[in-house]
Amino acid sequence: MNTESLNTLLYDSKLKVYAFMRRTTYVLTLVSIGLLIYAHGVVEDPAVLQWLYYAIDGILAIFVIIYLLRILYTFERVKFLQRTWFEGLLMGIIFLNQFSTYILQYPLVYNVFERVDIPLSVEMYRILVSLYMLVLLIVELLETKVHLKTLRLKPGITFLMSFLFLILLGSALLMMPKMVTTEGGMRFIDAVFMATSASCVTGLAVVDPGTYFTFAGQVVLLILIQLGGLGILTFATFFASLMRQGVGIKQNVAMYELLESESLFSTKNLLRKLIFMTFLIEGVGAVVIFLTWGRETEFVSLGSKIFFSVFHAVSAFCNAGISLYPEGFYTEPVRTSYILHLAVAGLIIFGGIGFPTIIDVLSPEAMRSRMSKPWKNWRLLSRITIYTSAALITLGTVGFFLLEYFNSLSHLNFVEALITSFFQSVTTRTAGFNTVDISALTVPTLLMFIFLMFIGASPGSTGGGIKTTTFAVIILSVVTTIRGKRNVEVGNRSIPHVVSYKAFSIFTFAAVLNIFFLFILTITDAQYDIFRLAFEQVSAFATVGLSTGITAGLSDMGKCVLIISMFLGRVGTLTLALAISTRAATTAYKYPETHVAVG
Repeated sequence: MNTESLNTLLYDSKLKVYAFMRRTTYVLTLVSIGLLIYAHGVVEDPAVLQWLYYAIDGILAIFVIIYLLRILYTFERVKFLQRTWFEGLLMGIIFLNQFSTYILQYPLVYNVFERVDIPLSVEMYRILVSLYMLVLLIVELLETKVHLKTLRLKPGITFLMSFLFLILLGSALLMMPKMVTTEGGMRFIDAVFMATSASCVTGLAVVDPGTYFTFAGQVVLLILIQLGGLGILTFATFFASLMRQGVGIKQNVAMYELLESESLFSTKNLLRKLIFMTFLIEGVGAVVIFLTWGRETEFVSLGSKIFFSVFHAVSAFCNAGISLYPEGFYTEPVRTSYILHLAVAGLIIFGGIGFPTIIDVLSPEAMRSRMSKPWKNWRLLSRITIYTSAALITLGTVGFFLLEYFNSLSHLNFVEALITSFFQSVTTRTAGFNTVDISALTVPTLLMFIFLMFIGASPGSTGGGIKTTTFAVIILSVVTTIRGKRNVEVGNRSIPHVVSYKAFSIFTFAAVLNIFFLFILTITDAQYDIFRLAFEQVSAFATVGLSTGITAGLSDMGKCVLIISMFLGRVGTLTLALAISTRAATTAYKYPETHVAVG
């Protein structure tokens, strides 16, 4: 039977079979996710766990059968395989593992990973496959007519809702008994705080992640950091374009606004480059960190060393600042691992300068273009981002070195003090790692930190704050006003007045919100002085994560204030304002001008 005859034979049943496969995928995906959560979060009886794993493996086998049926019922099979290569690769791995485990009695995934001493390899494999199928389910739901109404929401509202969903899901997972090492599970407010801190890539913690959470709990934190750093919408849209024929114009418009791309045409390409470059940088960073752990740093196994390397690489690139060490990188013996500090600082810088800048400066296409055309300069956004970031890093390094030379740096030699100053300058703007005792720093240093934290990272990055470009535009606008010029100019370009209005709006929103939340904190946690509370509040709002050590001691109401601050700081004050605002009916008019005395 040739291909045309086969297609004709299958044509009449195609729609019914596709509908059946889609419904089956919906149900089994939800069941597998539920079974995994139940197994890793609640069940402790080995016999029950074994039966749960049998059930999950059975569901994975059905996924393979469904994929084969999709190939059979697709009339252009070669194009289908090319379009769904990633899904096909995953199904192939599942088939090989199932065949070797239940037919040959040789657990392939288990044996491969156990040889390098990676624990829970089979459980991680099941989790990753089920998460992948969950993404497939979300993509399928977004493509159905029933959910077209969700696409009518403003991109800002969709962005806000995606983070709320991630925080709530993370909180529920962290509250499960097997996620923590203590009896009784985690308190609700503490679970929400940690889920928000991870999802909003902040780094403030009310517990020690390295000792309080089990391996499963730490994996949940890692997933929250990765999804929160790049955004759920970014991943969902990327997988939609990777596994299906593409994404629609509405999704492209949403990603255009959220990624701050210059054109709709470049949004899809930017998204694909963004994901691959993220995994590439994190992968290289994990390898470098793995190689730079000091000899004094001990791990229980090779798998533990690999996990620590991956966790800190992702946490650094996503500017989360969450560490598995009790006192961060100030913990012995990593306190003196200065090559490791430089590697982490490099990841923080890459994550903080923004994806548009990384792609414009470091992508192979951009580098080849500038090699063939040496006169071609970086885009204006890249220049402002890089020069402003370099200036702030230099300011922080010199300032910290001078202010702390006779305090926290007094026991270090010149090179060690310089590396420590550089690391703290880099991490203070958004990441939140520390190689010194923050509570022992002088008041002028903490004031400088508040200034750097408030500015934060760059647009399109994983960091928070008002952003370096906002700060640069405000400074340029002030200089323009002082010099009596009409237009804000930089790099032989004029910045529109609407951009200056937006910059001042962001600054005003951020300042007012921080002052308001600080006022609330002085009421709910009056036992701490206002300076410590201000440091904590700005650190939460700018999604930095540095603390003078008072986070765990805050009242539940104080923790709620920081939770809201972290959320608003991650999604952006202007995004929130635009999401809840209504558009003006018309702007095609202008009232007579008048002058108001200011200053």
